[in-house]
Amino acid sequence: MLECALTEIDKANYADPNVDLLAGKSLPKEYVYSVHMTRWLYELEAAPSERMQIACRAQHIERWKIPRSDYPKGRKSYYQWRQACGRMHGRRAAEIMAGCGFPEHECERVEIILTKRELRQDADTQLLEDVACLVFLEKYFAQFYADNTDYDREKWLRIVRRTWRKMSPRAHEQALALSSRLPEHLQQLMQEALADPV
Repeated sequence: MLECALTEIDKANYADPNVDLLAGKSLPKEYVYSVHMTRWLYELEAAPSERMQIACRAQHIERWKIPRSDYPKGRKSYYQWRQACGRMHGRRAAEIMAGCGFPEHECERVEIILTKRELRQDADTQLLEDVACLVFLEKYFAQFYADNTDYDREKWLRIVRRTWRKMSPRAHEQALALSSRLPEHLQQLMQEALADPV
């Protein structure tokens, strides 16, 4: 059942018309993202549960079907978009799991994890958030910074602090180790933000 679910998620993400690089190869963007999510999951958990393998692989399943451009600019609209994406990812993962023979309670569990409704209260949801934050810092932070030159220093500090607050202590350790591999201007930004993380 696990192999079936992961294969179907990969197949769905392989339909992404957008591309990204993975080991020098151009591949569908959300498939590449799912590979990074799976790799970081195993960095944090030596033997992750089946539900977490599925949740991490489906974190952005078919996200291109709900473009950010469909929502107005601004922080409130950004969170509305994120919530809509989370609900869609949860539904799609649950549908795939059901089609692969998983019991209903497991399908519902993964849907809850992907909507992140129980962040902080639920260990699985926190693990998914830790993985997502580490993938962002390692693979997407630098480009996100380059793409948003209109953000002032205070806004960047808030972004780093908000990301930090979402993570657990063990993810903090990984993020600090990872920060040494970031470009120097991002290292300085993180140091400044975390010097006063409140």
